[in-house]
Amino acid sequence: MVDRAEQRRVRAEEADALLYLLLSKACDALGVPTEGVALVAVGGYGREELSPYSDLDVMLVHVEGYPRVDELAAQIWYPLWDSRTKLDHSVRTLAEAREAAAADDRVALGLLDARHVAGDSHLTLQLRSVLMADWRRTAHTRLPGLAQACRDRASTVGELAHLAEPDLKEAYGGLRDAVVLRALVASWLVDVPHPVVERARRDLLEVRDVLHEVAGRATDRLVADLAGEVAAGLGLSGRDELLRHVYATGRTLAHVCDVSWRRVESLMTKPPRSRRRQRTGGPLLLALDEGVGQHEGEVVLMPDARPERDPVLGLRAAAVAADRQLVLSPAVCARLAASAADLPVPWPGEARRLLCALLGAGSGLLEVWEALDQAGYITRILPEWDSVRFRPPQSAIHRFTVDRHLLETCVEASAMVRDVRRPDLLLVAALIHDLGKALDGDHSVTGAAIAAKVARRIGFSEADSDTIALLVRQHLMLAQVATRRDLEDPMTVDMVAGIVRSTETLDLLEALTYADARAAGPAASSPWRMRLVGELCRRVRGELSGGGEGMWTEAPPVPVPVLHQVVGVGRLGLTVSDHHGDLRINVAVPDQVGTLSTVAAVLAVERLAVRSAVITSVEGLGISQWTVAGSAPDPVRLRDRLAVALRDSSDVVRRLAARDSSAARVASRVDLLPEASETATVLQVRAHDRPGLLYDVTAAIAATGADIRSAHVSTLGAECVDVFYLTDRHGAPLEPEDARTTAKSVLDRLTF
Repeated sequence: MVDRAEQRRVRAEEADALLYLLLSKACDALGVPTEGVALVAVGGYGREELSPYSDLDVMLVHVEGYPRVDELAAQIWYPLWDSRTKLDHSVRTLAEAREAAAADDRVALGLLDARHVAGDSHLTLQLRSVLMADWRRTAHTRLPGLAQACRDRASTVGELAHLAEPDLKEAYGGLRDAVVLRALVASWLVDVPHPVVERARRDLLEVRDVLHEVAGRATDRLVADLAGEVAAGLGLSGRDELLRHVYATGRTLAHVCDVSWRRVESLMTKPPRSRRRQRTGGPLLLALDEGVGQHEGEVVLMPDARPERDPVLGLRAAAVAADRQLVLSPAVCARLAASAADLPVPWPGEARRLLCALLGAGSGLLEVWEALDQAGYITRILPEWDSVRFRPPQSAIHRFTVDRHLLETCVEASAMVRDVRRPDLLLVAALIHDLGKALDGDHSVTGAAIAAKVARRIGFSEADSDTIALLVRQHLMLAQVATRRDLEDPMTVDMVAGIVRSTETLDLLEALTYADARAAGPAASSPWRMRLVGELCRRVRGELSGGGEGMWTEAPPVPVPVLHQVVGVGRLGLTVSDHHGDLRINVAVPDQVGTLSTVAAVLAVERLAVRSAVITSVEGLGISQWTVAGSAPDPVRLRDRLAVALRDSSDVVRRLAARDSSAARVASRVDLLPEASETATVLQVRAHDRPGLLYDVTAAIAATGADIRSAHVSTLGAECVDVFYLTDRHGAPLEPEDARTTAKSVLDRLTF
């Protein structure tokens, strides 16, 4: 097995030997003494952490008045540059080094790891002593600024544990934060679990070493193209296992950072110790709940608390900490994980209530859950959690690992607990709705079985467990139906109503849908998608309550009279307007087969991403309403381009083909959905998104003579699911043979 820590040490020793030789030769050549000057390794080189392509970070320190120091530095640096050694260098006196450290936190952190390489060792020792004393003396004033710099970097780069291509150094929870934690240890102000930090830092250094070897250059970004080779170099099975390893390490460092910075903040804001003692007569321990108290900004166990006798104590402490936005003491978490009594099965009512209180605490949940998870307590009370810990997202629309996504869903759901009658069912479903992603198959189906088992174990009744399982099984259904089905078709509303069966369950499923989408990211929670889900639920709710609102009884979605007014010369009309953050484009053209594909081609050439399209026919006009994303086009220019394309589409098709020529053809799927509608033939297309995809599909449909009644376009990340309601020229569903011919025509067009 490769000992990469030894390799890093050897690289540092080789660099030390070279610099020692260069300094000796330079001093001899210039006739200057080695006393009063020293070469000092700083930063990663000072810590002997040189990866294969790391820079050498070196400082030439000298006393005031040292002769010919600039010439000495040149004779050291130039041979290194000539040998293509990457070098970060400086020349400073002791006073200048102190000034640089005082002015720049990053310089100060690097100098805390100063290590003697060559020359006057007493000078290096003096440098280290002075800089360390300065750091400890000024830490009270410097740490708030350093904390803000870490937050800014996290906001800019992101968290190591949630990036598809993580930056091992700069991302929050990466190597940069490990250095910051070492500086907190050196400040003597807060207690940091140094061994935990060192293990995590060594793990990230191992990954970076192999990344350098595979990439053949200095890089800290674990890009997807290299992840497989890096995994192999580390003896891991593949990219997913590598990412789980990196995410777990990043989460450990990020959690230590979170706790440490909270402790620093508490230290900075608490009154002087003497005044505290005068007021309280000793250390302050405030009782918060049975067995649970607060001390120095952290939730702790009271002296008489016995977690080995009270199985609910852990959940009680967690709920209190999350509700009050306090840190749950790491020592308490470790004690709970090691000695807390097992919860009986099924759980008592108090345990279930406390779990729901914890899940409904909003953002306070995240840090408390992470603390318990790092200690190992979560898998004691919810063994299924281990299967999704640090699991990378499988879809580009998800911004978090699976376990963090579940917690973020709980945070989003907590804002809607007053909108449902059974918030406990909503919160538990939010926590466990993606547990099926650890298994093969449809995660909604496998997850429902897991959810039913978990719900019964934690003490829900059979009826409530069945409801939770239904929520998990159908947590994607509302968004899929809303974006892929015709809401004007009565069968759409009837189908959803038949699944949920009650308004209470519909309310829960709607809230879970919103929470899941918002936790996933902007692509899943676009205003367009959320509006469609809301409209579908309004109509299903009307159907379930018997009010008849499950039917589309109002005018068609395209405002026909308005479009008639914009029809101008040549019976072509077009309007562009803002619509809840997207663009709404209304088009009226002569009603004939193929016009929809022409409009789609023009919109694609204009770089407008189609979100949805609804089509109707009135008085010989084909009237379509498009919801698109992109920069608002000039309506006159867009109308003129459309008019030209309707007369001769060859130019726009040629331009579209040129844009599409470099797009790789990925296997597509075309399905007929015979149960989706009684009044139309429903065609579903699943394909990789690319310019002109909608044009290709609609052109292929038009070539068969089928008419498109409505189109429902859903794009998530790089994948599209488009649904078309087709009729023949008489407005009836296609004959079975014609429907199969149309489906084949579309598939052939997408796979040529």
